[in-house]
Amino acid sequence: MQELVTLLNRAAKAYYQDAQEIMSNLEYDRLYDELTKLEAELGITLSDSPTVNVGYEVLSELPKERHESPMLSLDKTKEVEDLKRFVGDQKAMMSWKMDGLTIVLTYRDGTLFKAVTRGNGEVGEVITNNARVFKNIPLKISYQGELILRGEAIIGYKDFEKINEEIADIDARYKNPRNLCSGSVRQLNNEITAKRNVRFYAFTLVQADGVDFHNSREKQMDWLREQGFEVVEHVMVTRDQVEDAVAEFSRKIVDNDFPSDGLVLVYDDIAYGRSLGRTAKFPRDSYAFKWADEQVRTKLLEIEWSPSRTGLINPVAIFEPVELEGTTVSRASVHNISIMEELELGIGDEIEVYKANMIIPQIAENLTRSGVRDIPEVCPVCGGKTEIRQVSNAKALYCTNPECQAKHIKSFSLFVSRDALNIEGLSESTLEKFIDRGYVKEFADLFHLDRYEEEIKEMEGFGEKSFNNLKASVEKARETTLPQVLYGLGIANVGLSNAKVICKEFKNDLDAMLHADAEQLSEISGIGAVIAGTFTAYFQNPAHVGQLKNLLGELKIHAEEGEAKEQIFGGVNFVITGSVTHFANRKEVKELIESLGGKVTGSVTSKTNYLINNDITSTSSKNKKANELGIPIISEEMFLEMLDGRQAGE
Repeated sequence: MQELVTLLNRAAKAYYQDAQEIMSNLEYDRLYDELTKLEAELGITLSDSPTVNVGYEVLSELPKERHESPMLSLDKTKEVEDLKRFVGDQKAMMSWKMDGLTIVLTYRDGTLFKAVTRGNGEVGEVITNNARVFKNIPLKISYQGELILRGEAIIGYKDFEKINEEIADIDARYKNPRNLCSGSVRQLNNEITAKRNVRFYAFTLVQADGVDFHNSREKQMDWLREQGFEVVEHVMVTRDQVEDAVAEFSRKIVDNDFPSDGLVLVYDDIAYGRSLGRTAKFPRDSYAFKWADEQVRTKLLEIEWSPSRTGLINPVAIFEPVELEGTTVSRASVHNISIMEELELGIGDEIEVYKANMIIPQIAENLTRSGVRDIPEVCPVCGGKTEIRQVSNAKALYCTNPECQAKHIKSFSLFVSRDALNIEGLSESTLEKFIDRGYVKEFADLFHLDRYEEEIKEMEGFGEKSFNNLKASVEKARETTLPQVLYGLGIANVGLSNAKVICKEFKNDLDAMLHADAEQLSEISGIGAVIAGTFTAYFQNPAHVGQLKNLLGELKIHAEEGEAKEQIFGGVNFVITGSVTHFANRKEVKELIESLGGKVTGSVTSKTNYLINNDITSTSSKNKKANELGIPIISEEMFLEMLDGRQAGE
C-alpha cells in the first residue's frame, strides 16, 4: 500500500502540476483500483492516500479562498450494470464528465461577483478577473438573488492544437487540453486568458434562494440556460434507458471538440439525493462512469524517433494497424524513455493498445516485455550525437548537434513564407514532419519533394490533390527575386527591405555581396554595423554558401517588377499604426515606402521620422511615445500630400 500511494501521488503530481506523464491513464486507474481493494480488505487507509486526499495544495500567486462546503470527487465505475444499480427506481440526469478545470461561480445582484477554482476541494484560487473573459460566461443575469453554481472550464481540441502550434519550443507545448485550460484559467494576466478561448459549461446549481425548481435537477439546468449559461449536454434516464444512453454518448464523443473522460449520473430528485448524505470522499447522489477503453492486441513493428526544434527526440510506437473506436490506428506516442522502460518495450513485442478518452492512441500493456534496446546514438535527422538526460521525473533523448535541421524549423518556415519564396501548403507542422522523416535537410530539398511523392500522399492530411497543389506551388516558387532569396535565408536582422537595399547597392551581383566585408556593407544607407556584421558572418560559414549555391541551382532569378523609382524617402523612417482607407492594408503602404527608399519599423523610437496614424488624437501607446519624442503624427491624407510634394521635387 505504501508503494502504491507513493507511486500514484508521484504520477498525479507529474500530471497535474508539472504537465508531464510518467504512466498511462489506464495504468493509473489499475493501480488506483488495486489500492482501493487493499484498503477495503485491510480496513486501513494511509493519511496520504490518493483515495482520501483530493488534489494538491495550490502553489500559484493567485488569492486563495476556502469553499463553504467541500467539493468532493465522485465514486466511479467502468461497468454499465453499476450505473443501472445506482439509478434503481429513480430518474437520473446523465451528462458528460468534462476534462477541464472545475470552477465555482457566485452572482450577486445579477452580476458576476466571484469565481473560484476547485483547487484541492477545500481551498481554491480566486480567478474572477479571468472568468470575466471566458468566451461564454454571462457577466449579468436577470436573477437578482445570490446564485452559486459549478461548472467546467474547458478548451476545445481545435483551439488546443492552434495554440500549441504557435509555441515554438516543442518542450513547452501543452500535453493535453486540460493542462492548457488549467494554465489559461490560472493566469495572473487575464489578457492571456482572453486569447485562449476558454468556455464554461454549468453542471450543478448549488444555491438560488427563492426559486422553485420543483425538486428537480433537470428544472435547475433549464433555469440556468434561461439565465444565459451554457449547460453541459445531458439527458434524463431511468434504469431501463441507461445502457442506450451510454451507447449514444459513446458514439458522439468521436466528433466532440471538447475533451471528456466519461459520464456523470446524478439523481433528478434533489431532496432524495441530499437525504443519502456522503462518505468521507464521495457524495452519494452522484456517480461517474469512465469509458471501458476498447483494447486490441497488435505487434510492435518499430520505434520511430521524432526530433523536435529543442533537440528532444520523442519515441513513437509503430505497430501493425488495428481498428479502434471506429478508426484505423498504427501509431502511438510513448512520450519518453522512462515510459518505454516501464513497459519494457522492444521491437516485435505483443502489445495492447487503446484510445485514451476514446481519442488518443496509447499503449495499455506490453504482454511479452522483451526490454528496451537500440536507443539511437545518433539523431535520425542530422546524424549528430545523442544523449539521455534526466528532465524532472523522466529520462528523455536529446540531439546534441546545434546545427540539427529539426532545431531550425523556424528558418524553413520563414523560407516558405509569403515575403520569401511563398510556397503555399507548407505549414510549420508539415515542415516538421518532412524534416523528421528526412525529406528535407536544406532549402534546395524543398524543390525535390517529388522523390517522396508516395510517402507524402500517405501522410495524414495529405492525398493526391494536396500533393499536386503543393507540387504546383513549389514549381511556381522557382521564379523569384534575389532580395526574396536573401530574406528567406533567415540571416539575423536582415528583413526584406534590407535585402532589397543591399541587392540594389550591388546591382544584384551575388558574388560581390558574398565577398563584401562589414565595412563596405555598413556604408550603405540604412544598413549599419549590426546588419553588416550578421550578413558577413552568415556567409563566412562555408556550409551556408554551399546551401545557397545548391538553392540557386533550383531557381530562376529575375529582376523586380517595375522601373526603378527615385528614392525620395532615402534615410526616412516610418511607423504605421491603425487602419488605412486609401490602401488595401498597411503592408501596401510599407511596400510603397520601401520602394521609395524609406524604412518602416514596428515601434516608435528616437530614430523614427514620422508616425502614420489616421487617428491623430488617439491616446494609443504609439501616439503617446511620438508626442513624448516630438515626432510628427501624420494621417494617411497628409502622407499622400507629402508623397506628391516630394515627387514634384519639393
